[in-house]
Amino acid sequence: MMYVSWRKSLTEYLHSCYFQGQVYYSLHVLREDIDNPDQRISQDVERFCRQLSSMASKLIISPFTLAYYTYQCFHSTGWLGPVSIFGYFIIGTIVNKVLMSPIVSKLVQQEKLEGDFRFKHMQIRVNAEPAAFYRAGRVEHMRTDRRLQSLLQTQRELIGKELWLYIGINTFDYLGSILSYVVIAIPIFSGVYNDLSPTELSALVSKNAFVSIYLISCFSQLIDLSSTMTDVAGYTHRIGELQETLLNLGRKKNDNYSEAKASWDLDGQSGEDPVPRDTAFLLEQVTLSVPSSGKLLIKDLNLRISQGNSLMIVGNTGTGKTSLLRVLGGLWESTRGSIKMLTCFGPRGVVFLPQRPFFTDGSLREQVIYPLKEIYPVSGSFCWLLPGPAPVVPPPAAYNGQSVIREQLVGRALAVEVFWLYPSVTMVGPCGAQLPPSMLLTGMVKIFKGLQMMRELCDSWSWLGWYDILSPGEMQRLSFARLFYLQPKYAVLDEATSALTEEVEHELYRVCLQLGMTLISVGHRASLEKFHSWILKLHGEGRWELTRCEKMKRLPAGEGC
Repeated sequence: MMYVSWRKSLTEYLHSCYFQGQVYYSLHVLREDIDNPDQRISQDVERFCRQLSSMASKLIISPFTLAYYTYQCFHSTGWLGPVSIFGYFIIGTIVNKVLMSPIVSKLVQQEKLEGDFRFKHMQIRVNAEPAAFYRAGRVEHMRTDRRLQSLLQTQRELIGKELWLYIGINTFDYLGSILSYVVIAIPIFSGVYNDLSPTELSALVSKNAFVSIYLISCFSQLIDLSSTMTDVAGYTHRIGELQETLLNLGRKKNDNYSEAKASWDLDGQSGEDPVPRDTAFLLEQVTLSVPSSGKLLIKDLNLRISQGNSLMIVGNTGTGKTSLLRVLGGLWESTRGSIKMLTCFGPRGVVFLPQRPFFTDGSLREQVIYPLKEIYPVSGSFCWLLPGPAPVVPPPAAYNGQSVIREQLVGRALAVEVFWLYPSVTMVGPCGAQLPPSMLLTGMVKIFKGLQMMRELCDSWSWLGWYDILSPGEMQRLSFARLFYLQPKYAVLDEATSALTEEVEHELYRVCLQLGMTLISVGHRASLEKFHSWILKLHGEGRWELTRCEKMKRLPAGEGC
């Protein structure tokens, strides 16, 4: 029970630090000094708590037994017995400390290599299809075996060092039994008990032997814990190192947030230089460099993105397009300059669609509303119509108050799911504009009939791998379903339509504008320019150019918002 309780408390504490803000991102992407954080949280914590719980009973009981038998030994043998035994224990502890030190460092290295070896197999698992197309079985076999050999070599060295520790422990136990008889023999041969009869002397020796041997046995049990202590010390080092890093990153994030909170709160008018309510991002003399290498990407950028003025970011590979979005999203810090951004998420704020779509474990409904934990009560102004007769909705009297509210919220989520699953669904936007999604949804699921079947489907797909089920284009479509569900004021799209055709891309961007979103897009296709008011071209080495886009003014009627 102690093991379960300790693991629960320690893991939840590390999770609270790990998932605070973007600490997990900084730890994995921006920091290289902490290896395999996932292994430390899952595996190292488990082993640490298991080993510590196995030691707990002995560590709790030992002080009481040592105190009792020390008193009995002193009463039977005088000061010579306890002093000899305590001195012997101190010498054994020093020897074990010398033998344990190299084992702890080697155990830390072994756990690192264990994590690297496991990560290599996970890498193959996640990228099995690309590796198979490359016919990379032989080379990956060689690389995986290389990591295995490095791990096994470290384990051999660890076993060799542990051997000396085991020899020291067994020697201590063996010499301890001899010491007990020496403690008894010294007063006998020194004539302390000459006045006793043989019968009394025999009883005294038996009593003193029991007390001395049990006292030495108590110390031997503590010495025997040395091998377990080395494991605990190694795991403590790795977990403590992770905890210290998490706290430093969390403290740094909190400090940065506290300093910028007033300027980020664009819904209020606090501060000496308030930002207008219709402004999402305001950058003044911002210089951006790559955190790891210091390579200059953008220098002295002045940019203001307000509602209705969409921005398209273009440029060659490596000029800093995605890096600029990382700064806007708060993942990176600028080298110099002032950045003010709208931080709220949802209908009144900003939603980012990253270059690689992310889907968690869960049902289709959970993918659509992600990253919200529950259905958002005020989002989704879409109406939906299924082919055939309209579904019969029971009267309000058939529900209690809670059920009515829950049914309405589920209905909003299902509206987007219908939009994604049914090519023949007619979507009606908030302004009454009809949004035919057939171009977006053709090729998705075509067999499902009826709302009830779709409800069952959404509830039962709880642990399917969405990356295995969906193609890259379908994943990007589902990401846009998520965007249409949240309906933010500002949408930041990092090549979010790169796997889609120009026709589908055109339809998605048109829907975004009809929903009143202001777009900040990274893209390479010239066909996207007509959906944006400004174009920011990055030339690399800090150079940039901001120009007005005239194509948006020439959009046909109905293509704009």
